[in-house]
Amino acid sequence: MSANEIKPASREYFDYRGFGGKMLFTVALAVVSLGLAAAGKFFSPQQFAFSWLFALTFFLTIAMGALFWIIVHHAVDADWSVVVRRQLENIAWLFPVLALLFVPIVFVSPYLFKWMNIAPGEDPLLDDKAAYLNNTFFWARTVFYFGFFILSSWLLRRNSIRQDKDGDARYTWSSRKWVFPMLPIFALSLTFSAVDWLMGLDFHWFSTMWGVYIFAGSALSALCVLVLLLTALRSAGYFEGVLTLEHYHIIGKLMLAFVVFWAYIGFSQYMLYWYANIPEETSYFLRRNTGAWNTLNIIMVVGHFFLPFVILLFQGVKKRPLLLCAVAVWLLIMHMLDVYIIVLPACHMAGPSPSWLDLVCLLAIGATLAAIFMKRLGDTPLWPLRDPRLAKSINLKN
Repeated sequence: MSANEIKPASREYFDYRGFGGKMLFTVALAVVSLGLAAAGKFFSPQQFAFSWLFALTFFLTIAMGALFWIIVHHAVDADWSVVVRRQLENIAWLFPVLALLFVPIVFVSPYLFKWMNIAPGEDPLLDDKAAYLNNTFFWARTVFYFGFFILSSWLLRRNSIRQDKDGDARYTWSSRKWVFPMLPIFALSLTFSAVDWLMGLDFHWFSTMWGVYIFAGSALSALCVLVLLLTALRSAGYFEGVLTLEHYHIIGKLMLAFVVFWAYIGFSQYMLYWYANIPEETSYFLRRNTGAWNTLNIIMVVGHFFLPFVILLFQGVKKRPLLLCAVAVWLLIMHMLDVYIIVLPACHMAGPSPSWLDLVCLLAIGATLAAIFMKRLGDTPLWPLRDPRLAKSINLKN
């Protein structure tokens, strides 16, 4: 046995057959929800369009955040995150499924993006942006975004899995070599996809901080899902002697950091627009700061920043998995609310008008991703078995 090979007393592979009932329920929920969503598309196409985009954006940002943490792990040659990296790789490997789930957006895009229905010469502002906002370039960019996300997540996961067989350090160096060109492309892909799919809902409005704002929520939500996933596997008897409270402590500190970062970016964007008070810049906030939308905004500010900020300041919370999971669930709900406030006001300008399709689309996409994730989870070890830094990660002292 090599010095880098660790054999903890824990099951290395996930056996989804032990979760047969949960797996069957998840598949059934996915099938029923997808059927209801398809029916909703015919009975209420506009509501379906916005509900589907809302649900898809919520899960897509989580996958983007997972890919970001994988890239950072390799770029800084981190030791502590080796144990948890495989689960981030598994989350990011859902991009091909997310690409398929994006296909309905193609058919309902005219309901979402009003600029697609405006002829040249009708709107001077759109004419000025015609080189960027046109159907051909829009869909070409979409293909590029998903192509990059899929290819990069596949390359990094492939190297990680190959290293499980022989522990060759060249896979570590190969991944590290790849992530440096990946990092700027990732930043551009996340930023411009956020501009296209979310800011494009109101092509008159623009923000130079929009990509960073979406990135902050994506990175935070991925950490929250990671905490919940690790804790679920740990409670099922996996990761024994591998995952420690020190790992939770570091993830908790990163959650605190990105709670603050999300609030900083959100406040900076709002404050600058409020101070300048330029009509074409303030339209986004005026719609969301009036009536019931303003109530939801206040709930989001308090729930997304003030409450978790105070709670995560305490070290005891970050070292208690169940408490950290409770904070993670709360933050995911707040992230969902954030995405809802971004997407739905373009459909319901007068105020929130919750629809059954909002819940159905969340269940349809979420259950589909969960079923595929659970099935794939047992295909590879739950953590990189022969990563040269595994011993340091297991014996982490924070």
